[in-house]
Amino acid sequence: QVQLVESGGGLVQPGGSLRLSCAASGIRFSLYGMGWYRQAPGKQRELVATISSGGTTNYVDFVKGRFTISRDNAKKTVYLQMNSLNPEDTAVYYCKAERTLIGNQLNYWGQGTQVTVSA
Repeated sequence: QVQLVESGGGLVQPGGSLRLSCAASGIRFSLYGMGWYRQAPGKQRELVATISSGGTTNYVDFVKGRFTISRDNAKKTVYLQMNSLNPEDTAVYYCKAERTLIGNQLNYWGQGTQVTVSA
């Protein structure tokens, strides 16, 4: 059974920092690309950052220079370090594991963790 469990969300003041974690089980973690997405109230889910199985990272423009994605294959965990948070970063943050295997796309999602940026 595949499980992705996010943690580390919470309430933080503008300008503050949080580190999200996503612990995976039931998959060969090192073979999966991992991503962080977020969904704000009334908005569609959007990509935040990705890290490939080889460690290549990509970020959307609105988090470049503020957020850092990383992974620890030994711990089967992906992280999202978020600095300089602002109220627009308020959302539920989800992690995703993805892999293409014999032409089939395998995607798994976590349940999400709430991040609220407010004074």
